[in-house]
Amino acid sequence: MSSSSGDRKESFEEFYTEVKEIEKRDSVLTPKQQIERLLRPGSTYFNLNPFEVLQVEPDSTLDEIKKKYRRLSILVHPDKNMDDAERAQQAFEIVNRAWKTLENEETRKKSLDIYQEAKERTEHMIEQKRKKQRKEGRNDEPIPEDDPDKFKHAVYVMTMKLFADMERKRQHLETRDMEERKRKRETEIEQEEQMSFEKEWAKNFEESRQNRVDSWKTFQSTSGKEKKKKKIMGFKPPKPKPESR
Repeated sequence: MSSSSGDRKESFEEFYTEVKEIEKRDSVLTPKQQIERLLRPGSTYFNLNPFEVLQVEPDSTLDEIKKKYRRLSILVHPDKNMDDAERAQQAFEIVNRAWKTLENEETRKKSLDIYQEAKERTEHMIEQKRKKQRKEGRNDEPIPEDDPDKFKHAVYVMTMKLFADMERKRQHLETRDMEERKRKRETEIEQEEQMSFEKEWAKNFEESRQNRVDSWKTFQSTSGKEKKKKKIMGFKPPKPKPESR
């Protein structure tokens, strides 16, 4: 399992490096490159981070973010990419969703909080590395994250991890909520069926009441006549006694 996790991490790192190399070669990607960036395999990780989608720094102002959003939305707009309209529409929706996240003050703050937490965790990780080096007597040796670009990369990777963790939690809660609603609905249906059965039974019982009463009256009437008939038919006059002289 750890091997699989390591492979995923390595694949993630390679993808990140590859994307960044493309961006360095061409800071303003063409429409085709932007669509490819937003939809290529593995992009699900990146698209959770609205800052990455719009290619802006977390500390950018809302005006700066808006300008980048407009530029990107024009580049990937389906009307501008008629030869790849379906994928362009998907990319456009991703860009639009990222903008809505950052445009809203509450959701932008949540995204900034995730970035800040990622930065703090990275700094803590670096401090742990320094402590380890001090214990081993390697105080003068630099660590990779001393390089500003590598520090930024480490923060970025941690940010992606936190966004992914948040999404997994959201999906878990959504699944649990859906299952709870399903169980509740099944219970309601069961109760409705039970009430319907009881109501139908009561209705049938009431409708058959008169029939039962009539049957009982008929039985009593017939029984009374039979008894009377038997009584009449069974009567025998007393035998006359012989006269005594």
